[in-house]
Amino acid sequence: MLKQNIHPKKTAFTMIELVFVIVVLGILAALAIPRLERDLRQEAVDNILSSIRYTQHLALLDNKHTFDNATWQKSFWTINFKANGDFYTISSNMDYGTAVDASEAAIDPSTGKAFYSSDAVIDANESKSIFLYHNYGIDSVNFTACTNIANTLNTTNNSNHIAFDYMGRPHKGMYNTATNDYRTRMTANCKIIFGFEDASIDDINITIQKETGYVQVEGQEDL
Repeated sequence: MLKQNIHPKKTAFTMIELVFVIVVLGILAALAIPRLERDLRQEAVDNILSSIRYTQHLALLDNKHTFDNATWQKSFWTINFKANGDFYTISSNMDYGTAVDASEAAIDPSTGKAFYSSDAVIDANESKSIFLYHNYGIDSVNFTACTNIANTLNTTNNSNHIAFDYMGRPHKGMYNTATNDYRTRMTANCKIIFGFEDASIDDINITIQKETGYVQVEGQEDL
């Protein structure tokens, strides 16, 4: 009677198979690296668009048209970007001061943290999403052609912020030109350019349209 072999012969990869697997993994890695860079840029786009639109959403819900202060437009819901890309804030200058503090900031609905920081250090009570440099390597934010009615009155503003009124219309220059005559209302589309520390990543060009406040990314108009 023949004895059955209860221990089947073990098999292993041949050298050719191992080389083939290594080649395939190399090809996948070469394809994945550029994809990761595009994802980083797209994540930044999604964050910025969402935050600008959320600021406008707050303005539509929360009417700040109170005429008992000569500079009442300062209280519009505003998104303010640091020029070096460190972070942004979303707030309403409720006390009409020269700056906002944490108590005047909007709350991130996904985390319950404030859309606010006074520096580039991430504190426990601050939304991590606002730190553009830390999250995506954005190191510059430039506003171009963002004119308002005040510009026609020979008044200039170089601030990196956009505010919205109760109709969702964009305003510019809230801290140095806010008056009762609506001179902060934008008269032309505003373009914002976000640059990356990594020069291989293309800039993000965002346009905010006058009157409607509609926000779109250059090359991604359907977003």
